[in-house]
Amino acid sequence: MRSTTGGAQAVDTRSRLLQAAELLFIERGYEALSLRQVTARAGANLAAVNYHFGSKDAMLKELLSHRLDRLNEERLRLLDACEAGDSVPDCVAILGVLFVPALQLGRDPAGGPAFLRLLGRVYSDASPFIRDHLQQHYRPIFGRFFEAFARALPQLPRSELGLRLHFALKSLSGVLAADDMGELVAELSMGQDISDAELLARLVALVSPALTAPLGTPRQIAVIDRLIQLSHRAAGAGAPACSLQATAGATPTVLSGSSFMP
Repeated sequence: MRSTTGGAQAVDTRSRLLQAAELLFIERGYEALSLRQVTARAGANLAAVNYHFGSKDAMLKELLSHRLDRLNEERLRLLDACEAGDSVPDCVAILGVLFVPALQLGRDPAGGPAFLRLLGRVYSDASPFIRDHLQQHYRPIFGRFFEAFARALPQLPRSELGLRLHFALKSLSGVLAADDMGELVAELSMGQDISDAELLARLVALVSPALTAPLGTPRQIAVIDRLIQLSHRAAGAGAPACSLQATAGATPTVLSGSSFMP
């Protein structure tokens, strides 16, 4: 009878390498992660990495696919359900579609408490390898959600929508990368006993203004312009007393680009 011991050991080694790579990627990012660090944490050797994956890049691709494919399948399934019958979900619902599967997988033992932190690192990591992998592997999914947001916010030019989505996801990734599941829940619940629906509603409420709030209105520009002028005066002869409350419709003073340089 053929022994399965060798096969079980190989599966265990592969699993330990992926787990170690995930934790190190979360902690340090792609550029600072080395194979020696991975093998040291996994209790394996470089030959094991070459045998199971072939390279650092191949190992990270498998890790990301293992973690993100299921998440995005669940997101697309939920978005399909929201759009059934030619319905047009609003931006709150679409943000919910992004968050609900992530929360569910973060609480799934198979996903583990590090799942949300992994998402935060993936969204915030600036390495060309991660950016290129996401673009190549998940471009159709990005496009599907962009079009859903475009239908929900038809008043926004597409270029502005892209800018707003970029900042919304960047701000969210900072939260996810810093907190594990328990910390995120504790912060959003503020010591209260709340349902998952209210928990995610609070998260959506914090992120959605990035998509819907007025962008650079005359009043907003006037307030910041007064602060810039006050800062320059304070750096000279001291700050005179002045009101920072902008008058509606006030015309701001245009400052040259050099005025912002030290």
